[in-house]
Amino acid sequence: MTRSSLFPGFDGLLTLSRREGVDIKPTLLRVLTDLYVQASAHSADEERQFVELASRLVDDVDDATRAAVRARLAIYPATPVEILKKLGLRPAQDQPAPPLAGLIPASLRSPQPRATSARDDAGLSMQPKDAAELSEMFMRAASHERIAILQNLATTPLKPAAPTPLHRAVHAIEALEMAAFNADVETFTTELGESLILPARVSHEVVNDPDGEPLACAAKALGMPPPVFERVLLFLKPEMGQSVQTVFRLSRFYERLSERAALIMLAAWRGSAMAAIRAKHRTALYDDERQHVRGSARSGTHAPAKPIVRTGTDGFKR
Repeated sequence: MTRSSLFPGFDGLLTLSRREGVDIKPTLLRVLTDLYVQASAHSADEERQFVELASRLVDDVDDATRAAVRARLAIYPATPVEILKKLGLRPAQDQPAPPLAGLIPASLRSPQPRATSARDDAGLSMQPKDAAELSEMFMRAASHERIAILQNLATTPLKPAAPTPLHRAVHAIEALEMAAFNADVETFTTELGESLILPARVSHEVVNDPDGEPLACAAKALGMPPPVFERVLLFLKPEMGQSVQTVFRLSRFYERLSERAALIMLAAWRGSAMAAIRAKHRTALYDDERQHVRGSARSGTHAPAKPIVRTGTDGFKR
């Protein structure tokens, strides 16, 4: 049978990798994965070859290489089921929500499912410290980890931020689309921050995140229609708009993203800003307190002045 030209020469390279002192398996697996995900679809023969080659490599590479390959294939829609299972993944349609442990701060987890009542509709408000922890964890997570975090947020009893009033949202979405069309990242960032009541630091971090999930959360919290979000992806940043895979991945992510999860993430961003303000003020007050204590201690080292006693010429104290 004629082999596909998608992976030319890999059998020879695998033979070379078995020689003593030569370990190119990590490089081979990374290159093989990069080649595979560049195409949106594959023939049956190409898929069979990928499964055969990747299966022979994935067990023999270091953890860092396996994690990098796992992250890429977890978001690629055409990853063969055999490889998903070998990497400990499941097809997206069959994948249950991961356990909350490790994906949401302990103080924000619900210990067990519970019936909701009218009194529970408002949800549980996050403390600034918890909000800061959730925000930092989300921003530092990889793409597939962010998806798991948001899936869990959608089912937690946490209180989401209030949706932006419709008339304000419509005006903001129009302004954001115009800024994106002009590739004006600065104006886009300012408008997004003002619309969602976010400080400049947070809105800058959201817009400039290289993977795009925070921007998707912000757009979903604002109520941006999917076609508008796709145009934002295409025009706001050339490096993002020129990557078909990135636009496709974020578009699918946006369609599946829960509005409730996005609004909870918005509440976390706002709470993290409050935590930063409190920490700044607490530090200043702590320094003032120390200066006050030190000043009091210094002044307390001097012995109190003795009263002056005047004596008259007759020997009696006056």
